[in-house]
Amino acid sequence: MQIFKVGGAVRDRLLGKPVTDIDWVVVGATTEEMLAQGYRPVGADFPVFLHPKSGAEYALARTERKSGRGYGGFTFHASPEVTLEEDLIRRDLTINAMAEDDQQNLTDPYHGQRDLEARVLRHVSPAFAEDPLRVLRVARFAARYADLGFTVAPETLDLMRQLSESGELEALTAERSWKEISRALMEDQPQVFIQVLRDCGALKVLMPEVDALFGVPQPEIHHPEIDSGIHTLSVLEQSARHKQPLTVRWACLLHDLGKGLTPEEEWPRHIAHEHKGLKLIKVVNERFKAPKDCQELALLVGQYHTHGHRALELKASTLLELLQSFDVYRRPQRFEEFIAACEMDARGRKGLEDRSYPQADYLRGAASAARGVAVQPLLEKGFKGPELGEALKRERLKALKAYKENA
Repeated sequence: MQIFKVGGAVRDRLLGKPVTDIDWVVVGATTEEMLAQGYRPVGADFPVFLHPKSGAEYALARTERKSGRGYGGFTFHASPEVTLEEDLIRRDLTINAMAEDDQQNLTDPYHGQRDLEARVLRHVSPAFAEDPLRVLRVARFAARYADLGFTVAPETLDLMRQLSESGELEALTAERSWKEISRALMEDQPQVFIQVLRDCGALKVLMPEVDALFGVPQPEIHHPEIDSGIHTLSVLEQSARHKQPLTVRWACLLHDLGKGLTPEEEWPRHIAHEHKGLKLIKVVNERFKAPKDCQELALLVGQYHTHGHRALELKASTLLELLQSFDVYRRPQRFEEFIAACEMDARGRKGLEDRSYPQADYLRGAASAARGVAVQPLLEKGFKGPELGEALKRERLKALKAYKENA
């Protein structure tokens, strides 16, 4: 019985990165032997055990065979006869198919260390094409390691393209897809994830609404980068640069979907793209079963981001409607995330990445003015029910008019 550290822990140690999660593989053992040593079994699909003291997961070395469609369409075989090399060959990338023993002696049958040094993401074997989830995983690794200069090997990109064209991506569950997408969006270069998906044809399958933005022009006076798709990538890049949360990054990705619906004869203008895009944002939200906070912010940013950009010009009544739409009195954080998404949108333009965005503080001040209206004096005047709501609205409008005059 031999125990090896495998996968990401080995990869990240060799890259000089912090090692957080450690995967262990046990070679030459049976289920009975693991149980006899105090390991506790978990997992129904294949033998995985929890260490009796640390609680860490230890998996028996195994092989797998394609038996159906999608991520879950595999049968697994674990036995003492399965070698470490056989276990490693079923992994996705060569840089994830290395192992080391407790003395840090490296087992690298598929040249993962060489690919680490060459900064290449390369599949281990043709079996890569059996698992559609790997298309998203490779794109996510490309986003994670873009700063280090990693690129996807041409032959791996070809396999990803074949998978994208095979119909296998449609077999992925919303939950598995969202897990990869959400993790990728939180990487340092999330725009690389979207670009790699586009390069292999997967974006057109997974998010045709985003893919449709590429090649759609915008007015150069507002958007020096012109292309709507490139603008979306830039907005996403800015959201990572400014360490925005997942809700904001998701909204940044979807905020301009309505521009993909503009008829060519109306280019480069996109009249009412905010309203037109809402139905598409809803579809994408539902397709991946995005969390409720992500869904809500994406819809609000889609509908109101141009209000954010024009904040200083808005009438007090329009400002009030905007604040009411966000329920800033009970949910101030959501409005703060809206402001952040608007700022990322403004910065996601060629040459304007470091331009100031005075609208942000102006909107915060407006929210503060509206929130500053006290309810108690109105209650003391006898207002209640719907009348109280109307009186409160009138007082907030007065407060916003005074704020505008003094801003």
